[in-house]
Amino acid sequence: MSNNPTIKRRLISMVYESLLGFAVLFLPFLIFEVVTRASHTPLIEHMRQALAFLVLGFYFIHQWSRDGQTLAMKTWRMKLLGAHGGGVSPRAAAVRYLLSWMWILPALLVALALDLHRWQALGAVFAGILLWSLTAFFNKDRQFLHDKLAGTRLVQLPPQEKKKKV
Repeated sequence: MSNNPTIKRRLISMVYESLLGFAVLFLPFLIFEVVTRASHTPLIEHMRQALAFLVLGFYFIHQWSRDGQTLAMKTWRMKLLGAHGGGVSPRAAAVRYLLSWMWILPALLVALALDLHRWQALGAVFAGILLWSLTAFFNKDRQFLHDKLAGTRLVQLPPQEKKKKV
């Protein structure tokens, strides 16, 4: 059916995915900011983070278990498959979502432990992303570790044939 997308293609798709994530978060955050009057107390900050985690989780789990693709994955012609090449179960999609936080969570914890701020913290996150992307080189199919652990795999779809005008 398809082959494995290159690591470069997957990383570029992730950049596009992060931009789309802002769009997914816009309305829930707008409502949240109105309700909380844009407060920045520690409790509200934690609630804001939890909201982002839940909204993004709902989006990704829904898209991956529905047809194996988010909008960015459709754009880059990639599809997520389950362990046996079929669809992705909601459970597998949820496990993949939780494990995908390993792209940045260790770096965020390091930044917190070392009291890094702004550019240093951002540098730690980029280093974490780089290190996690290297996990693909330990898999014969070049799948990232979170896919291996979740029992999913990302595949490259063939280009769509152009419709001929008659």
